[in-house]
Amino acid sequence: MERPRLRPIDAFPTHVDGKPVLCLRDPQGLTDRVLFLPLATAEILQHLDGAHSILDIQAAWVRRRGDLLFREQVEQLLALLDDHLLLENARFTAAREAAERGFAAAPLRPAFHAGRAYDADPALLRATLDGFFTAPEGPGQPGPPRGTGLQAVLAPHIDFTRGGPTYAWAYRAVLEAADADCFIVLGTAHSALGGRFSPSLKDFATPFGPLATDRGFVERLLHRTGREGIVVDDFVHRAEHSIDFQAVFLQYLYAGRRTIRLVPILCGTLTDFVLTGKAPADDPVVRRFVTALQETIAAAGERVCLLGGVDLAHLGPRFGDPAPLTATHLRRVAQDDTAMLQAVTAGDAEGFFGFVQRERDRRRICGLSPIYILLKVLEGVKGTLLRYSQWPDPQGTVTFASLTFP
Repeated sequence: MERPRLRPIDAFPTHVDGKPVLCLRDPQGLTDRVLFLPLATAEILQHLDGAHSILDIQAAWVRRRGDLLFREQVEQLLALLDDHLLLENARFTAAREAAERGFAAAPLRPAFHAGRAYDADPALLRATLDGFFTAPEGPGQPGPPRGTGLQAVLAPHIDFTRGGPTYAWAYRAVLEAADADCFIVLGTAHSALGGRFSPSLKDFATPFGPLATDRGFVERLLHRTGREGIVVDDFVHRAEHSIDFQAVFLQYLYAGRRTIRLVPILCGTLTDFVLTGKAPADDPVVRRFVTALQETIAAAGERVCLLGGVDLAHLGPRFGDPAPLTATHLRRVAQDDTAMLQAVTAGDAEGFFGFVQRERDRRRICGLSPIYILLKVLEGVKGTLLRYSQWPDPQGTVTFASLTFP
């Protein structure tokens, strides 16, 4: 505790009972408890890096604020953070190891977000998803399957409450045009991975029944990559929603109709390439992964569809911007998103990444990695934008879209 270190956590400003507060929560889901603190606490949290002592934290507060911060106050905050498992220490390590053991022993990945982000009851969930198609912003009821060999889809990974009709645009296209036996889902990793990419070997539980993972495909992919930069880490998939939400929608479409299989792959950050100005394609790990995925698909001898679970811009104070967003901001965001998506629909992976790189990812494109990898695997296949949407919260706007690649 003398040189405390804060874990990588979600921290953002919000309001409780009309008062501004700082919200802290655990992205790994080891605890569901959310902690609300005064905004000024951020000045202490930024020094919880394992290098600053409590005395250092007190001195920094005095220099910045001009008043005293007592040791007892810092210790009370640390005890609160520790109680919520937000510090890197022995208590957190024990909790994580216990969760890892329990997850490893489970026969399949539990539906972690059932009862949280969507109904655990299949009948209630089905009614909710049905409603997304017929909502005013939805695409209407799916037509009969045509089996035209849809190669890839980009769908949101925002929660269903905010993005449901936009999901429906993507999944109507999947039901009508994809005749795949295997869906390779490239998800955005919202927590750190041990490598650039992390597939899972576990089947995924959903309220509509389990969705089997194609372990043979994963093993063949790993053989081709040589595992450099590729880490099989089932636990990192435990609380991640970007693939979970796609698995739920896939089972909603196909459970009781026909059997499909899943290849779940989380894609880690490409921010280092954004900052250095280098192209991800020049990185041997990225290049080898793309080639291995192309070769494994080509050798599969069956119908395969790529599916990216992605969102676009994340803007506003919740994501680190200094002021709430206005209608003018939202119009500019839509213009920038539209320009960026022109490269995506053109099948231009380097043009897409270059667009984000030139603006230093100031819009925080959450699907940067999966979109880039999907476009590289498709090698110039052109796509169609089905639906672009915004969730226009002045404190934290998220944009998202659905696209298909025939």
